[in-house]
Amino acid sequence: MPSSRYLVGVAGWSYADWEGIVYPPGKGDRLVEVARLFDAIEVNTSFYHPVAHRTMSSWMKRIEPLPGFRFAVKLWQRFTHDAEPFGKEEIDAVLPALNLVQSEGRLGALLIQFPYSFKNVSGVRGRLARILDAFAAFPCVVEIRHASFDVPGFYGHLRERRVGFCNIDQPLISQSIHPTAVATSGVGYVRLHGRNYKEWFREGADVASRYDYYYKPEELQEWTERIGEIGRETESVYIIANNHYRGQAVANGLRLKSMINGRKIEVPSGLLDAFPDLHEISAAG
Repeated sequence: MPSSRYLVGVAGWSYADWEGIVYPPGKGDRLVEVARLFDAIEVNTSFYHPVAHRTMSSWMKRIEPLPGFRFAVKLWQRFTHDAEPFGKEEIDAVLPALNLVQSEGRLGALLIQFPYSFKNVSGVRGRLARILDAFAAFPCVVEIRHASFDVPGFYGHLRERRVGFCNIDQPLISQSIHPTAVATSGVGYVRLHGRNYKEWFREGADVASRYDYYYKPEELQEWTERIGEIGRETESVYIIANNHYRGQAVANGLRLKSMINGRKIEVPSGLLDAFPDLHEISAAG
Protein backbone atom coordinates (compact mmCIF):
# COMPACT_ATOMS: atom_id res chain seq x y z
CA MET A 1 0.00 0.00 0.00
CA PRO A 2 1.40 3.48 -0.85
CA SER A 3 2.39 5.19 2.39
CA SER A 4 1.41 8.69 1.25
CA ARG A 5 -2.29 7.86 1.58
CA TYR A 6 -2.16 6.08 4.92
CA LEU A 7 -1.58 8.16 8.04
CA VAL A 8 -0.87 6.07 11.13
CA GLY A 9 -1.00 7.58 14.58
CA VAL A 10 -2.11 7.33 18.18
CA ALA A 11 -4.81 8.86 20.37
CA GLY A 12 -3.18 11.39 22.67
CA TRP A 13 0.48 11.90 23.44
CA SER A 14 0.87 12.93 27.07
CA TYR A 15 0.59 9.94 29.39
CA ALA A 16 2.62 9.55 32.57
CA ASP A 17 2.92 5.80 32.03
CA TRP A 18 4.65 6.39 28.66
CA GLU A 19 7.71 7.94 30.29
CA GLY A 20 10.76 5.75 29.94
CA ILE A 21 9.00 3.71 27.24
CA VAL A 22 7.85 6.08 24.49
CA TYR A 23 9.89 9.10 25.49
CA PRO A 24 12.68 9.71 28.03
CA PRO A 25 11.69 10.85 31.52
CA GLY A 26 11.91 14.57 32.12
CA LYS A 27 10.84 17.77 30.43
CA GLY A 28 11.13 16.87 26.75
CA ASP A 29 8.40 17.88 24.30
CA ARG A 30 6.11 14.86 24.35
CA LEU A 31 4.11 16.05 21.35
CA VAL A 32 7.21 16.35 19.19
CA GLU A 33 8.62 13.04 20.41
CA VAL A 34 5.46 11.21 19.33
CA ALA A 35 4.87 13.26 16.17
CA ARG A 36 8.31 12.29 14.87
CA LEU A 37 7.26 8.65 14.96
CA PHE A 38 3.88 8.99 13.25
CA ASP A 39 1.92 10.72 10.50
CA ALA A 40 -0.94 11.92 12.71
CA ILE A 41 -2.13 12.28 16.28
CA GLU A 42 -5.71 12.24 17.49
CA VAL A 43 -6.37 15.03 19.99
CA ASN A 44 -8.04 13.63 23.11
CA THR A 45 -8.29 16.71 25.31
CA SER A 46 -10.76 18.36 22.91
CA PHE A 47 -13.27 15.64 23.81
CA TYR A 48 -13.35 16.74 27.45
CA HIS A 49 -13.35 20.52 26.94
CA PRO A 50 -12.81 23.03 24.14
CA VAL A 51 -9.17 23.61 23.24
CA ALA A 52 -8.01 27.20 23.65
CA HIS A 53 -6.81 29.00 20.53
CA ARG A 54 -3.44 29.71 22.18
CA THR A 55 -2.99 26.01 22.96
CA MET A 56 -3.67 24.99 19.39
CA SER A 57 -1.34 27.73 18.19
CA SER A 58 1.41 26.30 20.39
CA TRP A 59 0.89 22.85 18.91
CA MET A 60 1.06 24.26 15.38
CA LYS A 61 4.39 25.95 16.06
CA ARG A 62 5.92 22.88 17.66
CA ILE A 63 5.18 20.59 14.70
CA GLU A 64 6.27 23.11 12.04
CA PRO A 65 9.34 21.00 11.07
CA LEU A 66 6.98 18.11 10.14
CA PRO A 67 5.11 19.36 7.06
CA GLY A 68 3.24 16.13 6.38
CA PHE A 69 1.95 15.74 9.93
CA ARG A 70 -1.78 16.04 10.63
CA PHE A 71 -4.12 16.28 13.62
CA ALA A 72 -7.45 14.53 13.99
CA VAL A 73 -9.50 16.45 16.54
CA LYS A 74 -12.22 14.84 18.65
CA LEU A 75 -15.36 16.90 19.03
CA TRP A 76 -16.30 18.03 22.54
CA GLN A 77 -18.50 15.43 24.25
CA ARG A 78 -21.09 18.11 25.00
CA PHE A 79 -22.36 17.53 21.46
CA THR A 80 -22.30 13.72 21.42
CA HIS A 81 -22.82 12.51 24.97
CA ASP A 82 -25.33 15.09 26.24
CA ALA A 83 -28.90 14.71 25.00
CA GLU A 84 -29.73 18.32 25.87
CA PRO A 85 -29.78 20.61 22.79
CA PHE A 86 -26.64 22.62 22.24
CA GLY A 87 -26.54 26.22 21.12
CA LYS A 88 -24.37 28.88 19.51
CA GLU A 89 -22.36 29.37 22.70
CA GLU A 90 -21.11 25.77 22.65
CA ILE A 91 -20.35 25.91 18.93
CA ASP A 92 -18.44 29.16 19.32
CA ALA A 93 -16.39 27.63 22.13
CA VAL A 94 -14.79 25.03 19.85
CA LEU A 95 -14.53 26.96 16.58
CA PRO A 96 -11.39 29.06 17.25
CA ALA A 97 -9.09 26.05 17.62
CA LEU A 98 -10.76 24.14 14.78
CA ASN A 99 -10.54 27.10 12.43
CA LEU A 100 -6.86 27.53 13.26
CA VAL A 101 -5.81 23.94 12.67
CA GLN A 102 -7.83 23.85 9.45
CA SER A 103 -6.39 27.14 8.17
CA GLU A 104 -2.90 25.76 8.77
CA GLY A 105 -3.70 22.73 6.62
CA ARG A 106 -3.18 20.40 9.57
CA LEU A 107 -6.73 19.12 10.15
CA GLY A 108 -7.15 15.59 8.86
CA ALA A 109 -10.55 14.98 10.42
CA LEU A 110 -13.03 16.16 13.02
CA LEU A 111 -13.98 12.97 14.85
CA ILE A 112 -17.54 12.91 16.14
CA GLN A 113 -17.56 10.01 18.61
CA PHE A 114 -20.83 8.69 19.97
CA PRO A 115 -21.13 6.25 22.91
CA TYR A 116 -22.43 2.69 22.74
CA SER A 117 -25.74 3.96 24.16
CA PHE A 118 -26.33 6.00 20.99
CA LYS A 119 -28.62 3.73 18.95
CA ASN A 120 -30.25 3.97 15.54
CA VAL A 121 -33.74 4.78 16.75
CA SER A 122 -36.29 7.47 15.96
CA GLY A 123 -34.92 10.97 16.40
CA VAL A 124 -31.20 10.25 16.30
CA ARG A 125 -30.82 11.24 12.64
CA GLY A 126 -32.08 14.69 13.53
CA ARG A 127 -29.62 15.00 16.39
CA LEU A 128 -26.76 13.89 14.15
CA ALA A 129 -27.87 16.27 11.40
CA ARG A 130 -27.75 19.24 13.79
CA ILE A 131 -24.17 18.40 14.70
CA LEU A 132 -23.12 17.89 11.09
CA ASP A 133 -24.79 21.15 10.07
CA ALA A 134 -22.92 23.01 12.81
CA PHE A 135 -19.55 21.68 11.66
CA ALA A 136 -20.12 21.32 7.92
CA ALA A 137 -17.01 23.38 7.18
CA PHE A 138 -14.76 20.61 8.50
CA PRO A 139 -13.89 17.08 7.31
CA CYS A 140 -16.24 15.26 9.67
CA VAL A 141 -15.97 11.57 10.55
CA VAL A 142 -18.64 9.81 12.64
CA GLU A 143 -17.84 7.01 15.10
CA ILE A 144 -20.69 4.89 16.39
CA ARG A 145 -20.37 1.73 18.47
CA HIS A 146 -23.83 0.17 18.33
CA ALA A 147 -24.63 -2.40 15.64
CA SER A 148 -28.02 -0.85 14.86
CA PHE A 149 -26.18 1.64 12.61
CA ASP A 150 -24.56 -1.10 10.54
CA VAL A 151 -27.13 -0.80 7.75
CA PRO A 152 -26.88 0.45 4.14
CA GLY A 153 -29.28 3.32 4.77
CA PHE A 154 -27.03 4.88 7.40
CA TYR A 155 -23.92 4.58 5.25
CA GLY A 156 -25.85 6.07 2.34
CA HIS A 157 -26.87 9.00 4.51
CA LEU A 158 -23.23 9.70 5.38
CA ARG A 159 -22.24 9.47 1.71
CA GLU A 160 -24.92 11.98 0.77
CA ARG A 161 -23.49 14.39 3.31
CA ARG A 162 -19.86 13.56 2.37
CA VAL A 163 -19.16 12.58 5.96
CA GLY A 164 -16.66 9.85 6.81
CA PHE A 165 -17.34 6.69 8.79
CA CYS A 166 -15.01 5.48 11.53
CA ASN A 167 -14.30 1.74 11.39
CA ILE A 168 -13.47 0.45 14.86
CA ASP A 169 -11.99 -2.52 16.63
CA GLN A 170 -13.54 -2.89 20.08
CA PRO A 171 -14.49 -5.57 22.59
CA LEU A 172 -17.66 -7.20 21.27
CA ILE A 173 -20.84 -7.83 23.21
CA SER A 174 -24.28 -8.61 21.84
CA GLN A 175 -24.95 -5.29 20.07
CA SER A 176 -21.41 -3.99 19.48
CA ILE A 177 -20.65 -3.10 15.90
CA HIS A 178 -18.20 -5.59 14.41
CA PRO A 179 -15.07 -4.65 12.45
CA THR A 180 -15.95 -3.06 9.12
CA ALA A 181 -14.21 -1.69 6.03
CA VAL A 182 -16.59 1.11 5.11
CA ALA A 183 -15.75 4.33 3.30
CA THR A 184 -18.36 7.09 2.95
CA SER A 185 -16.24 10.14 2.07
CA GLY A 186 -12.76 11.03 0.86
CA VAL A 187 -11.47 10.54 4.40
CA GLY A 188 -11.20 6.96 5.63
CA TYR A 189 -10.81 6.33 9.35
CA VAL A 190 -9.90 3.40 11.60
CA ARG A 191 -9.66 3.33 15.41
CA LEU A 192 -8.24 0.41 17.37
CA HIS A 193 -9.53 0.42 20.95
CA GLY A 194 -8.16 -2.96 22.02
CA ARG A 195 -10.05 -6.11 22.94
CA ASN A 196 -10.03 -6.10 26.72
CA TYR A 197 -13.43 -7.76 27.04
CA LYS A 198 -13.10 -8.22 30.81
CA GLU A 199 -12.66 -4.52 31.63
CA TRP A 200 -14.37 -2.66 28.77
CA PHE A 201 -17.88 -2.64 30.23
CA ARG A 202 -17.04 -3.39 33.87
CA GLU A 203 -18.57 -0.80 36.17
CA GLY A 204 -15.83 1.06 37.98
CA ALA A 205 -13.06 0.07 35.56
CA ASP A 206 -10.54 2.88 35.12
CA VAL A 207 -9.30 4.14 31.76
CA ALA A 208 -5.97 2.34 32.04
CA SER A 209 -7.69 -1.01 32.57
CA ARG A 210 -10.12 -0.57 29.69
CA TYR A 211 -7.35 0.22 27.21
CA ASP A 212 -4.86 -2.35 28.45
CA TYR A 213 -4.50 -4.56 25.39
CA TYR A 214 -1.63 -5.46 23.06
CA TYR A 215 -2.54 -6.55 19.55
CA LYS A 216 -0.87 -9.63 18.10
CA PRO A 217 0.72 -9.24 14.64
CA GLU A 218 -1.92 -11.49 13.08
CA GLU A 219 -4.69 -9.29 14.54
CA LEU A 220 -3.09 -6.22 13.00
CA GLN A 221 -2.68 -8.04 9.70
CA GLU A 222 -6.46 -8.48 9.56
CA TRP A 223 -6.77 -4.72 9.82
CA THR A 224 -4.18 -3.96 7.15
CA GLU A 225 -6.40 -5.84 4.72
CA ARG A 226 -9.45 -3.78 5.74
CA ILE A 227 -7.37 -0.59 5.58
CA GLY A 228 -6.42 -1.47 2.02
CA GLU A 229 -10.10 -1.84 1.13
CA ILE A 230 -10.89 1.54 2.65
CA GLY A 231 -7.94 3.12 0.88
CA ARG A 232 -9.17 2.04 -2.52
CA GLU A 233 -12.25 4.25 -2.03
CA THR A 234 -10.72 7.27 -0.28
CA GLU A 235 -8.08 9.94 -0.70
CA SER A 236 -6.55 9.34 2.73
CA VAL A 237 -6.96 6.89 5.59
CA TYR A 238 -6.27 7.71 9.23
CA ILE A 239 -5.38 4.70 11.39
CA ILE A 240 -5.37 5.53 15.10
CA ALA A 241 -4.31 3.15 17.89
CA ASN A 242 -6.14 3.94 21.13
CA ASN A 243 -4.94 1.05 23.35
CA HIS A 244 -2.70 3.52 25.09
CA TYR A 245 -1.83 1.83 28.39
CA ARG A 246 1.97 1.82 28.91
CA GLY A 247 2.68 2.70 25.30
CA GLN A 248 0.97 -0.28 23.72
CA ALA A 249 -0.72 1.98 21.17
CA VAL A 250 2.65 3.32 20.08
CA ALA A 251 4.11 -0.16 19.73
CA ASN A 252 1.12 -1.44 17.76
CA GLY A 253 0.99 1.77 15.72
CA LEU A 254 4.61 1.42 14.69
CA ARG A 255 4.07 -2.18 13.65
CA LEU A 256 1.05 -1.15 11.59
CA LYS A 257 3.08 1.62 9.98
CA SER A 258 5.77 -0.90 9.08
CA MET A 259 3.18 -3.32 7.68
CA ILE A 260 1.50 -0.64 5.58
CA ASN A 261 4.75 0.84 4.27
CA GLY A 262 6.36 -2.55 3.73
CA ARG A 263 9.65 -1.60 5.37
CA LYS A 264 11.45 -1.44 8.69
CA ILE A 265 11.24 1.82 10.64
CA GLU A 266 12.76 3.75 13.52
CA VAL A 267 11.76 2.42 16.94
CA PRO A 268 12.84 4.19 20.16
CA SER A 269 15.08 2.14 22.43
CA GLY A 270 12.63 2.33 25.32
CA LEU A 271 9.96 0.71 23.19
CA LEU A 272 12.34 -2.02 22.05
CA ASP A 273 13.09 -2.79 25.70
CA ALA A 274 9.39 -2.86 26.64
CA PHE A 275 8.26 -4.71 23.49
CA PRO A 276 11.08 -6.97 22.27
CA ASP A 277 8.94 -8.19 19.36
CA LEU A 278 9.46 -4.78 17.73
CA HIS A 279 13.03 -5.80 16.84
CA GLU A 280 11.34 -7.49 13.87
CA ILE A 281 10.36 -4.11 12.40
CA SER A 282 13.21 -1.95 13.74
CA ALA A 283 15.57 -0.45 11.18
CA ALA A 284 18.31 -0.82 13.80
CA GLY A 285 17.67 -4.57 14.00
